[in-house]
Amino acid sequence: MRWLRRLLGGGRVQLDAGRQESLLRDIQSRHDARFSAQVESLTGLLDSDDGLVVAARIVSQVADEAHADLLAQAHDIHRRTGRRLLVHRRNYRPLWKEAGPGLRWPLFALPCGFHPYAQVSAAVAVLGDRARRLDRVTDPNPLVTRVFEVLDLTTAGWEYGRVRVDTDAAALADRLIATAGQILAVMDDPPRLPPAVRELMRRNNTIDVHDPAGPRAVGGINLGARMREQLLV
Repeated sequence: MRWLRRLLGGGRVQLDAGRQESLLRDIQSRHDARFSAQVESLTGLLDSDDGLVVAARIVSQVADEAHADLLAQAHDIHRRTGRRLLVHRRNYRPLWKEAGPGLRWPLFALPCGFHPYAQVSAAVAVLGDRARRLDRVTDPNPLVTRVFEVLDLTTAGWEYGRVRVDTDAAALADRLIATAGQILAVMDDPPRLPPAVRELMRRNNTIDVHDPAGPRAVGGINLGARMREQLLV
């Protein structure tokens, strides 16, 4: 694996675990009235190899906590109703199709406190912008799997979880798609695209994107077209 050879060989970089923890604390405490301004501020903060490690940790932690939340929700539904729901990290869409309104979209209330349209969106942007350095600091394979997992959760939330598609939501989805493509492009042996992504890539519908402060549609996003453009390389 190229990333491991780089870590063990001449491509090794100096990382500072203390600096990484300080960055995480700073990121968790930063807030701005506009998500776009917060994303811009945080991406600048993470512009280093330690920042790249932190960005990878944020995405992985969010994916792990969302999975744990959905497992807990499925267990609660089974306890109350006797209905068994299967929770598969590689493809959440069957879960959402079956449970629908019975599930709560987990990304708005995770224990880590990272907001999908602020810290997560910034971390995803950093991973894409600095994808060529990823194999110097971490294994890209599990990371791109987590990026796809957050993308799956995001799009399923739009379709089944009553999550409103506004400009901040669309920006997150667009960054997730672009970053997944950028990571895949620098991998020696990229993994197969997950089922949820392949399902959406077969579509060609445009989803209205709304103003965060009102009901007006201000644009649209075609997830299938965007995925085909970025992921079929």
